[in-house]
Amino acid sequence: LWSCRSPEPGGAEQLIDEGNVTYGGQWVVNPSGGLLSKGHPLGATGLAQCAEMCWQLRGQADKRQVEGAKVGLQHNLGLGGACVVTLYSV
Repeated sequence: LWSCRSPEPGGAEQLIDEGNVTYGGQWVVNPSGGLLSKGHPLGATGLAQCAEMCWQLRGQADKRQVEGAKVGLQHNLGLGGACVVTLYSV
């Protein structure tokens, strides 16, 4: 998270303290509550993230909607060092 703003360690704490990672901030992180709020659907985590990102960018996320969302970043780690990063835009 801190690398989105500054290459200096400790940047994530500053982003949180400034309110930049929630509604009204520069970035909104996990507007759906994250995977734990979905019951952590093992094997479907990437699909759950993809669906949320598409709903956000289409303006279909109901109460979770991030107003003016135009770009989204999905990041997922798996067993064995698997890593997937996807950037969405409209």
